[in-house]
Amino acid sequence: MYAIIKTGAKQHKVSEGDILSVEKLPGEKGAEIVFNEVLMVSDEADVKIGKPFVEGAKVIGEVVAQTQGPKLIIGKYKKRKGFRKKTGHRQALTSMKIKKISI
Repeated sequence: MYAIIKTGAKQHKVSEGDILSVEKLPGEKGAEIVFNEVLMVSDEADVKIGKPFVEGAKVIGEVVAQTQGPKLIIGKYKKRKGFRKKTGHRQALTSMKIKKISI
């Protein structure tokens, strides 16, 4: 069984037991988070597609860790002007373990 959920303006395909990183969600390590925005649910027998969400479907996940992604370097340069600028960014992430998918 798998589901497609929407979180943080992105869509993720998840199954029970999967560990995925999503944009930062509130909650400490061990906290339970319920995703109600389920776009599609599939089991062995059939597939349910929502318009836009599947009614009554939810995915329950547990927070494994609050981390940061890799550092992205942003460089700006203007030729013949002597202008150079270098900055960086690290996205705050939440690692989730999917515990249960219910229809």
